[in-house]
Amino acid sequence: VSFLWFFFLKSSLSISWTCLGGIGKDCRLDMDLQISFGMPVEKDAKDIWELIKNTRNLDLNSAYSYLILCKYFSESCIIAKTGGKVIGFISAFQTPNNPEFLFIWQVAVDSNYRRMGLAMNMFEHLLIRKKCQQIRYIEITVNPSNAAAYSLYHRLANRLDTSCEASICFPSCLFPGAQHEDEIMLRIGPLR
Repeated sequence: VSFLWFFFLKSSLSISWTCLGGIGKDCRLDMDLQISFGMPVEKDAKDIWELIKNTRNLDLNSAYSYLILCKYFSESCIIAKTGGKVIGFISAFQTPNNPEFLFIWQVAVDSNYRRMGLAMNMFEHLLIRKKCQQIRYIEITVNPSNAAAYSLYHRLANRLDTSCEASICFPSCLFPGAQHEDEIMLRIGPLR
C-alpha cells in the first residue's frame, strides 16, 4: 500500500519512558520495552479473550470467536506482545462482498500500555501486510460514548491523509435488551 511506504516499521518497537513515584509524580526510572507485532495463532486466543475481558469497555465475545479469528483471519488481525504477554490486539477481516474494505471489529490495548501509541503502531503494521495491499477503505463501528476510540480513528485518518465519515450502522433497537448504544460506522478512506 503506497500510502504507508513512508512508515519505517520493524517487527518490534522499543519504547523508553521515565517513571518513579507513582501517577502524577516526577518520574526518573528508565524502562525499555520490546514489543513484537505479528499474526495471532490459535494458542493466543485465550490470552486475547482475557485482554478483551480486562478492557471492560469492549463487548466480550466467546472464546470460540477468538479461536476462529486466530485460525481463519490471522492475516487481517494483529497481536502485540512483550515478554510473551499479549498487550494489544486488533481483530479485522476483509468484507465478503468487497475485498477493498477492511472491517475492524475490536481494538484492545492492555491498560498498562495505553497512551503509548501502541494502537496506532498496530494499525501501521497491519496495513503494510500483503493481505491488506488492496484495501481502500477501513470500516469501524464504535459506540458514541467511546471518546478514546473516536480520537484514535480520526488520528488514523489524519495520519493516512484521508477522510473519516460517520453514519449509523446498527441502531440500538437492533440489540436485545435495550441496553446497547447505537453503533456508529466510521469509514476511513479512500486509502492511497
